[in-house]
Amino acid sequence: MEWDMGVMVYDPTPHADISRGADGKKIGIFLLHGGAGDFKTMETVSLLFAEKFGCRVVSMTFPGRLYFDDKNRDWPGDTIDTGGTIRTPLWKKGEYVSQDDFTVKEDRSKLIKYGTRTVIHAKKGTRFFDRMASWPAAFEAGMKEACRRYFPENEFSIYVHGHSTGGPYVSMLSQRVANIAGVMAVENSPFGYINEQKHLWSGSIGKIEGFQRLAEKGKSWSNPFYELYIRTWRDLARYKGSEALGQEGPQALMRLPWLMEEILEQWKTARKRPNFKAEYVVTHNIVASLEAAARTSARRLKLNRTETAALVDRFTGYARPLEGPGVKPVPPFLFGISKDSRDHSPEVYREVILPLFKAMNPRPKFALTRFGAGVHSYWTPEKDLPFGIAPAVAQFYYDAITGGFYGGR
Repeated sequence: MEWDMGVMVYDPTPHADISRGADGKKIGIFLLHGGAGDFKTMETVSLLFAEKFGCRVVSMTFPGRLYFDDKNRDWPGDTIDTGGTIRTPLWKKGEYVSQDDFTVKEDRSKLIKYGTRTVIHAKKGTRFFDRMASWPAAFEAGMKEACRRYFPENEFSIYVHGHSTGGPYVSMLSQRVANIAGVMAVENSPFGYINEQKHLWSGSIGKIEGFQRLAEKGKSWSNPFYELYIRTWRDLARYKGSEALGQEGPQALMRLPWLMEEILEQWKTARKRPNFKAEYVVTHNIVASLEAAARTSARRLKLNRTETAALVDRFTGYARPLEGPGVKPVPPFLFGISKDSRDHSPEVYREVILPLFKAMNPRPKFALTRFGAGVHSYWTPEKDLPFGIAPAVAQFYYDAITGGFYGGR
């Protein structure tokens, strides 16, 4: 099965030398966007590292997310148009998912956080179903190839960052590419098994510092691998509400109509990004679904029992660190969190994430910094901060790379 995937490469000003880290090697920055986006979501961050700090940046788009049919890569229309047609992935140039290849369902099980969720289920026997089963392995291969092609091991040390949903994927990648030197984990969800516990801690609702949790016990997610979540304006609202609470306090509710106008206006731009999501199987450590995806792929490939078992181990291993003799240890993680982040509160780091990193064997180097401003999408403009806290974030990680946090000579 062939796949078309996109990467955008940003180099420093032509003819400028690429900056070097404390280890003497060229600095390579590998970026992944979050659950709604593509490479354009991360463009502010990419340009900061390339143009201000002289790094080579590779910004990759998840499989199926790049809109090949437009030179600007902007998706047309809405995710669910007025006639009910639903936006679907483009796994390969010229290959389209028929509206007959799936069923549509409404999920009201997570109303407090998401409102009503629209999901589609790929029908068994369709190419869409096979793609949904096998894209995680294709993504792993694509990320490795991007690193090999643009960051030669003898020249570069790579520093990876996955915003939000991208975090568990760069966490997985960090042990599978030899010259990845560390993780720039700002608003970056960790390995899937830790991210699962993070969400269970708050009932999958999150928390804003200074306010009580609405829930203290959640339920593990069980999404099947063939389920695709279709995002809408509600996904802007679930961030806007909690961020307004942190920035304005409860009185933000007094301007609810205005907040809604802001959300709907923002959606006119946001809907140009893909805004569909299948990554929960890894990000929420849904082991049964990962195994089912592996077995589905194995049947399509006509693998024998031994090969099938190996593929199952590969898929179920995406959500946690690799272990055993000869395995590359988890590299250093430098966590960063924004002031008004719902899913990345100081409390969940103290109580869940950092203790689970301490329990790893061998224990990796890690540290946590909280910024005094910013929201989850940390490049979002705020008063007197036209690029949010993104410039401060880029400076922080550049200083860590050149100052030896991730290692030196």
